[in-house]
Amino acid sequence: MEHVPLADLPGFTVDPEAYTGYAVGDLVRHWARTRADEPAYISLAGTTTWADYDRLADRVCAALLSLGEIPAVAVYLPDTMEFHATLVGAYRAGILAVAVGARSGPAEVAHLMSASGSTVLVTARENRGVPVSDLSEELRARHTAPAHLVIVDGLQVGTDGTVEHAGRPAPVREFSVDDVCLLNSTSGTTGRPKLVMQTQRRWSAFAAIACRNAQMDAREIVAAFVPAPFGFGLWTSHFLPALLGRPALVMHRFDPAVAIDLMAEYRATILACVSTQFRMMLQTPDRAVSRADALRIMFTGGEAVPYAEARRFEETTGALVLQFYGSNETGAASATTVHDDEETRLGTGGRLIEAMNVRILEGGTRGPGVRRGQPAVRGPLMSPGYWNDDAANAELFTDDGWIRLGDIVEVDDSDRLRVVGRLADLIIRGGKNISALEVEDFIREHPAVEMVAAVGVPDPLFGERLCAAVTLVPGTDQLSLADLNAWLRAQGITREYLPERLRVLESMPLAPGGKIAKAQVEQLVETSAGDDDDGRRNQR
Repeated sequence: MEHVPLADLPGFTVDPEAYTGYAVGDLVRHWARTRADEPAYISLAGTTTWADYDRLADRVCAALLSLGEIPAVAVYLPDTMEFHATLVGAYRAGILAVAVGARSGPAEVAHLMSASGSTVLVTARENRGVPVSDLSEELRARHTAPAHLVIVDGLQVGTDGTVEHAGRPAPVREFSVDDVCLLNSTSGTTGRPKLVMQTQRRWSAFAAIACRNAQMDAREIVAAFVPAPFGFGLWTSHFLPALLGRPALVMHRFDPAVAIDLMAEYRATILACVSTQFRMMLQTPDRAVSRADALRIMFTGGEAVPYAEARRFEETTGALVLQFYGSNETGAASATTVHDDEETRLGTGGRLIEAMNVRILEGGTRGPGVRRGQPAVRGPLMSPGYWNDDAANAELFTDDGWIRLGDIVEVDDSDRLRVVGRLADLIIRGGKNISALEVEDFIREHPAVEMVAAVGVPDPLFGERLCAAVTLVPGTDQLSLADLNAWLRAQGITREYLPERLRVLESMPLAPGGKIAKAQVEQLVETSAGDDDDGRRNQR
């Protein structure tokens, strides 16, 4: 399809769907030519202009092309402009990018590199206090040392210790918007994180729906404080700024006071954050979130949206709280809009998105009135599925090509969706999906642990906290939370997978079929007053 030149199109906010066929690299190039000195990304480190963004993407592209044939490249960078420019550089080079969360530990980095076949790692000199030399040593110990290291340091790019000063390269095969150009991880219900295939068109289409739902205009400034490599972060911090040609505020690491200061200083109009983050901003004692008085929309999600606190945020800031219900794999199934009443905006996942053809699978309630069951979607926002994982795709897709979601929902006669239960064994802490089975796999390797069950315990700030219930091998008298987490850290486990509470049980509750009775474990954990101080067996 031959495109109309971007300069001849109306603005994105006038006709969002007209932009969904343009690659992010083309959009960045366009703004570099027409808004060269205007800000693209703003952070505590300073301002990156559109010309800088375009130039850094070209330098990354040239560095990758100089390394020869590369099947995939792992991108392990903070949630700042370097991450976004690196993705664009990979798109331009036609090299599959694997987006790794900035908080991932070396075990997860190694797994994602191995699963994707990545032979190159793009990272910073230091990520969250860990020097790249230490990371490289950890990866070597796991037999996943990259063939090449590319270091992105501000606007400079270095390859295996050599600083690149590249001009604009000629790409080998620049990705189209419908090519699988990006993989990111998701915490599923079985095994290690899976890699979700991403195209550019699906997230541009997602941003187009958000644009209409929020009635965006050409003057928006987006404060995007969610982790950049995942679905929510991709459309808010990577695609939306490029489509709008407007600045995004980003952070190396979330801090509620700094977030409020940035939004107030730069007059942010749209905020993207998970529920835990806006709760933290409401509770920041030395900053008033009302200082961000230009805000008119907050997109939130990633976990249940608390009605009372969302309402308080609206009253405090004057911004409307909007959300989507969906997943990294499905995109969105439902959404709220600025036209919805308070009950719909804050008490539901919004109305079904017509283009996603949401249906309730067999076994759910059908017909008029309230429908209840497991939802599935088939539409333009859905992912192509998991990378090189037929077994996982068989669980994700129905036989006729619909993607399942891992919840039980109710859809009322106004097509408003509410989540009423969860099929997947996930713990959602602060918007982060943590696979209980994955945590259990890690803890089970501890020499003192005989059986383990990972469960979520309710928490007023984070929604849930991660608790491990364990039984100990015969002859072992105790295991403390501090000792367990010290051992897990030594294995390179990602911080989110470290338990925050530990229960040492005399025996593990079992269901009739011999499986661990998770519901009984949850009851034991929730009725206990605090951590087992000495890590000894709990006799209850």
